[in-house]
Amino acid sequence: MVCSTRMFTHQIQARYTNNDLTQQTIATPDIAPPLNSVFLYLWHVVFSAHEAASLHHTFPENVAIPYRRVLITGATGLLGRAVYKEFQNNAWDALGTGYSRARPRFLKCNLLDEEALRSLIQQFQPHVIVHCAAERRPDVVERHTEAAFNLNVHTSATLAKEAAGIFLIYISTDYVFDGRNPPYGENDAPNPLNLYGKSKLEGEREVLRHNPGAAILRVPILYGEVERVDESAVTVLWDRVQEGADSCTIDHCQQRFPTYSSDVARVCRLMAERRLQEPSLQGIFHYSGKEQMTKYEIACAIADAFNLPSSHLIPLTEQPAGAGAQRPQNAQLECSRLELLGLSVEPTPFKMAIRDVLWPFLQDKRCRQTAFH
Repeated sequence: MVCSTRMFTHQIQARYTNNDLTQQTIATPDIAPPLNSVFLYLWHVVFSAHEAASLHHTFPENVAIPYRRVLITGATGLLGRAVYKEFQNNAWDALGTGYSRARPRFLKCNLLDEEALRSLIQQFQPHVIVHCAAERRPDVVERHTEAAFNLNVHTSATLAKEAAGIFLIYISTDYVFDGRNPPYGENDAPNPLNLYGKSKLEGEREVLRHNPGAAILRVPILYGEVERVDESAVTVLWDRVQEGADSCTIDHCQQRFPTYSSDVARVCRLMAERRLQEPSLQGIFHYSGKEQMTKYEIACAIADAFNLPSSHLIPLTEQPAGAGAQRPQNAQLECSRLELLGLSVEPTPFKMAIRDVLWPFLQDKRCRQTAFH
């Protein structure tokens, strides 16, 4: 079992003494849950402050300890990292979980382990959970359906049951719609075309069945600060843009609405803070960027943002046979519910955001002046 009580308590190596943080080993694996919760919280505050003060130094005086706690699953992923950063930078005590890429920044936790998940929630006692963890690659879901449904559906159901009384934000997708009659409002009937969309829709239903006070946040194709350009279906086009000498075809059929992960993260925080004030906030919400583009147009916009040539990019106007999971033609989300509640965020212009995102991966730094001036 991963992220068990024993792991938590053995990681706590400090205590408060007259506003000083004195190093002391605490071995208490069998302490009752309420006391363990205190230890976990102290450990997490220390861990969050580690960059500012080592465990081997005194704790800085006058440090305000956040009282609002948020748990982010999938914090190692594209959206999860942005959500963690947004909450942490806005006076929330944020605890992020991951699995294969978790350490050293985040807590390693196997979300498929129900006992571990239950222990995590009982120990940390979050006010809010943002559930970002998912298998979000449609083609992978088609190939590894059982594993994907276990994560996207079963884990979401377990989390919703264990999060009774906690505000849960479940991240979903525009792929729950078939794309034949856009735009889609929050109350429009879903009709997913692929297994990924079906798994996320089932996850939505399980979450609301077990936790009626939860919120579903549907978002479209995302991009943001990436560790590798293939981490997003938007930034993966970067290599084709930079190839320059070799022509390549790019889809010019399906309409997309690329959305900046930092904008989504801010929406999650605004929803969480509103929910602490207004318990009636619940149900299905949509958030999306406003710029409509095909993948070909996205690639051209990326090239234009960096003043790179795009003549080698060739629009593909017919979907080739065997192209993988079927995607909706245009699943544009209508986002009026967030807007009416004053919880929406003006989307960051695509070219502005994509420059910040892809600048570290630029091969030819000679375009520095033309790209930004």
